[in-house]
Amino acid sequence: MIKVPIIKLRQNMIKKLTTFALILLVVSVTALPALGEDDENNFIALDHGYTVDYYKSYGAPAIQASITGDPEFERGETADLKIKIANVGVISGFKRLNANQKRINDSIEETIALKEMGEEEEATTAKDIEATLQSETKYIEVESTGNFQNVEELETGHTAPLSYTIKVDGNIPAGNYELLLPVTYQYQANVRTVTADAINLGITDVDYSREYKTKTEVLKIPLSIKSEPKFEVTNVSGSLIQGESKVVNITYKNTRETMAKDAFARIIVMSPLSTEKSTVRLGDIGPGEEKTASFEIKAAQDATVKKYGINSEIKYLDDDKNTKFSESMKVNLPLEATEEKFSVTGIAILLIIVIALYQIVNVHRKRNHNNENVSGDENEY
Repeated sequence: MIKVPIIKLRQNMIKKLTTFALILLVVSVTALPALGEDDENNFIALDHGYTVDYYKSYGAPAIQASITGDPEFERGETADLKIKIANVGVISGFKRLNANQKRINDSIEETIALKEMGEEEEATTAKDIEATLQSETKYIEVESTGNFQNVEELETGHTAPLSYTIKVDGNIPAGNYELLLPVTYQYQANVRTVTADAINLGITDVDYSREYKTKTEVLKIPLSIKSEPKFEVTNVSGSLIQGESKVVNITYKNTRETMAKDAFARIIVMSPLSTEKSTVRLGDIGPGEEKTASFEIKAAQDATVKKYGINSEIKYLDDDKNTKFSESMKVNLPLEATEEKFSVTGIAILLIIVIALYQIVNVHRKRNHNNENVSGDENEY
């Protein structure tokens, strides 16, 4: 029999222990990359050899969304859109699985199983919610700044506010529209009880291994655009003259689908133009209907000959009898030069010139006549 020195045996044992410790360290680092201050929340799902599953729950988060406040908007409006998301998820039931730990008596194990069932109730909690509002119509723009919204956690039965900014085009047709709100979140898909065997991996003070899944839902946000009149200038007749008052006729058309009740047309003129009456009553203007307003406008004598642009608007009552104003409309009016007329001074000068010419002609005639008489007397001799 070969005898091995005691010192050599000790060295071999130390090498084996060191190797085993290194292997255990590698396994620990690989299995526990996410452990932090809260082991239960950050723990990555362990292999089933170190856990047991007592219960399966049936339930998950269910996210709903709605606009907070009035969902009706006006053309040309820039609005802060407040959205409320609600978690209405429920647990519909539990199923007891055929799982057990041989080293634990039945009464203790059942207590452990019931605790796991209580942890399964968190299946309806949505975590790390990300929501981005989207518009599928060119008439409604969602501002990119602040479009991404995040909610850390939303338990069932609770709500959370989201806020976005939208711009409504001034030419958007009235009616109902939908914005899209894709919502991505994580939820607890399963809970497993960690067994005592996990201590072999260096894991202590961890009771459960949790499995999370990611889900995306696309929620629809309904809103409407208020029906209201819209006006445009379809015809302008008449022109202005320096130093005179002239009547200008402006025709307005309601191009939208709603009647404008008790409408008034108004013009805004500035120097060198003026008017004594800037408002004319048009009455009710139905969809597609035209009405003409006549305004008397005076131009100053020294007004520059050019085309002048004046602003005009329509004041009316909506269906709720609220006073509304249309968008400002531009009306172009040409101004012509005054006709040339003789003044008193001009007439006097002209008379002087005529008299002078008459005197010159008269003197010339008399001189010719005298010359003829002298020639006749000489011939008699």
